[in-house]
Amino acid sequence: MGGIGKTALAQQLYNDAKVNRCFEMRAWVCVSDVFDVLDITKTILRSITGLPYEGKDLNEFQVKLRDNLFGKKFLVVLDDIWNEKYEKWTDLLKPFVVGARGSKIIVTTRNDAVVSVTKAPPIPLKELSLDDCTSLLAFHALEATNFKSHPEFETIGKKIAKRCKGLPLAAKMFGGALRNKMKPSEWEDTLNNLI
Repeated sequence: MGGIGKTALAQQLYNDAKVNRCFEMRAWVCVSDVFDVLDITKTILRSITGLPYEGKDLNEFQVKLRDNLFGKKFLVVLDDIWNEKYEKWTDLLKPFVVGARGSKIIVTTRNDAVVSVTKAPPIPLKELSLDDCTSLLAFHALEATNFKSHPEFETIGKKIAKRCKGLPLAAKMFGGALRNKMKPSEWEDTLNNLI
């Protein structure tokens, strides 16, 4: 499901200092709809070397990527994958076989067919509980973990959190939208617009 926190969780891992110390090289690629093996390979290569890469020769770039990864422990995040074609996956993964033991590729997707093609063990995420969603909304709207210091917003805040259906991104977005609204009537207007 979109907005459940797949990318946010991957970002937390990718940016964690302890995790960073475990890997010699890291790369992040936001893939989305178009799974272009050449573009993804160039983006990874640019991310780990800091150099720009032009051209259309996939083999050339995969050789360069393989040479850079050889014997090194790496972390690569492929965010928002939709590709279900096995042959494209195998083409993309060719340079990665030379990495050191413990290297990782994290894939975020909301497509079960992608999980099947990659043969990766899935880590399904669940919606937040209403209490957690309410807390997240309060944090982004009021810089508080609950409504105790703002009781006038508690009832309407819980109604808005319920409309977020447990999605952290929705709670964050609505909390941000409510951040400058200091009257319960403005929160009511937001709830009515949601409905």
